[in-house]
Amino acid sequence: MLHLAQVQKKGYLGKAGLRLLAAQKSEHVWTRLPEEETVLSAEANTYADGLLVLVEISSSNQILDIREAKDWVLELVQRYLTYGITPAFLQQETERAEQWRQSLTLESQELARRAIELEARREQIQELEEELKNEKKQLEMLMSQVRAQQE
Repeated sequence: MLHLAQVQKKGYLGKAGLRLLAAQKSEHVWTRLPEEETVLSAEANTYADGLLVLVEISSSNQILDIREAKDWVLELVQRYLTYGITPAFLQQETERAEQWRQSLTLESQELARRAIELEARREQIQELEEELKNEKKQLEMLMSQVRAQQE
């Protein structure tokens, strides 16, 4: 798993420490780590104290790769901050999307209600048509009986 970490030179047994700050959950989703965790690493000795690095850590807590985070941070700045994408902007967009989702849900519910009403009306009309057909047949029978009596 990829982590953002800070190099700490006050290591044990000649090893520098990497203070883990955040972990990548998916391609564009990171989470800050609530508890400070330090991983010892001889490889971190080659980096300056306080430097931010990206660290690939295996599930068994072994360091697979360490690289400076400078290029990654600059890419974030280029991708998001030069376009004015701030946390406040993202929050507004999230709220706007949620309002839109709620509005679509209400519209969908309203359409479903109307569809049920239309189906009920269609059934009523079909029943009325059947009643009219039956009445027409009765009237035709009465007419034929009246004609038969008149003849």
